[in-house]
Amino acid sequence: MNDEVIKQMHKVLKDQKDLNIREGNPSYEIRIDRLNRCISMIQNYKDRIIDSLQEDFGNRDPVMSALTEVETVVGPINHAKKNLKKWMKIENRKAAIAPLGSLLRLLGAKAWIKYQPKGTVGIISPWNFPFQLAIAPMAGILSAGNRIMLKPSEFTPSSSELTKNMINEYFDETEIAVFTGDPSIGAAFSSLAFDHLLFTGGTEIAKHVMKAAAENLVPLTLELGGKSPVIIGKNTNIPDVAQRIMQGKAMNAGQICLAPDYALINKKDIGEFVKQSVTVVTEMYPDLKDNDDYTSIINEKHYDRINNHIQDAKSKGAEVVEINPKNEDFSQQAHYKIPPTLVLNPTDDMSIMNEEIFGPVLPVKTYDELDEAINYVNGKERPLGLYYFGDDKVEQNLVVDNTTSGGVTLNDVISHITMEDLPFGGIGPSGMGSYHGYDGFKEFSHAKATYRQSKINLNKLAGFVPPYKKNKEHDLTGS
Repeated sequence: MNDEVIKQMHKVLKDQKDLNIREGNPSYEIRIDRLNRCISMIQNYKDRIIDSLQEDFGNRDPVMSALTEVETVVGPINHAKKNLKKWMKIENRKAAIAPLGSLLRLLGAKAWIKYQPKGTVGIISPWNFPFQLAIAPMAGILSAGNRIMLKPSEFTPSSSELTKNMINEYFDETEIAVFTGDPSIGAAFSSLAFDHLLFTGGTEIAKHVMKAAAENLVPLTLELGGKSPVIIGKNTNIPDVAQRIMQGKAMNAGQICLAPDYALINKKDIGEFVKQSVTVVTEMYPDLKDNDDYTSIINEKHYDRINNHIQDAKSKGAEVVEINPKNEDFSQQAHYKIPPTLVLNPTDDMSIMNEEIFGPVLPVKTYDELDEAINYVNGKERPLGLYYFGDDKVEQNLVVDNTTSGGVTLNDVISHITMEDLPFGGIGPSGMGSYHGYDGFKEFSHAKATYRQSKINLNKLAGFVPPYKKNKEHDLTGS
């Protein structure tokens, strides 16, 4: 069965590439039509999308699912539609070569960039937001005029199968094709000779994807993760800080690449932060076990992994605060739920401080001076996101200017990903390349540089055509 799927992947890729050459750059109208079909597809299937997420997660907050898997997919596509004409315009550049300067332009020379489709873009999407991270990137990919092959996650079989059925209904496979299957299908998919490959997932898997892509010199966009820190500055409103951090940490039960992974707070504020965190979680989730608003961990493997982090921290002396308003017993439950949990004063020998958590657990470290927090962040691998809370502009600038991360949100968490006019991407171990909005259009386009020479042969006029003139006036060496 896998051999047949792999054979079909190669056939579709060839068909897409052949059509890309035969038909050339798709028109504005074709691109708009494809974007419109994406929107119709998501809107018409929105109820089934939410149902499939429930099947895959056991329990997935339906309000959050509607927001993150429907609205935040339609939004980027509408943004692309609105701006596509502007994005497709030729970008004029100065035709100038030292020492001739503007003389070239006066003599009719011209330089410009035209953004051309790369061809076929592969997408390998993850399980945590199976529709958003599979379809929202299509805003940039389709607006750039490309064709698409998609491999969704095997961890969300219901969502992946629905994605395949939806796309088969709305698109011909020469436009967008979906291939589902186990990791062997994923490995074969990542080794295809795409014109570009977008991978969203974990850093360790990304290394294998990058190695496979290198065999065909396929350019990559890697959207990974890492341990995104929160730095809580001085003179902050701790109740508001706790509300925003814990809301972000509990969203999708922390299964978000941009979820705050650990917090750094001044020693004097940690007691109040813990108190307010308990209060806001209790307000959001008066109960947890059978609460539809609180999402389950995706599967037993990840459930055990997160609980092992907590037990490791306990065994090494950390104080663990489980926020469980009704003291429910989670040892027996229908789904894999873990209560929001704070791990206070963790040490670097704990697994929770060395691996991305991807769950509703927040380590909280303290500092005396802000420099300690900045140095701690800089001592770790560069994260996908960084969050700072505080109203002190000097302190804010100190944090932003002296740390490196994929993106930054000030006085909130995660929110910078929702800004369609900002590039979204990582740096180093948290990723490479970026997309969203115009940056996505450019990421999935080839910037074709074109230069039109002046009708006057300037090289000949300047004496740069053999036989070279021998007088000093035209001697390039000046000797």
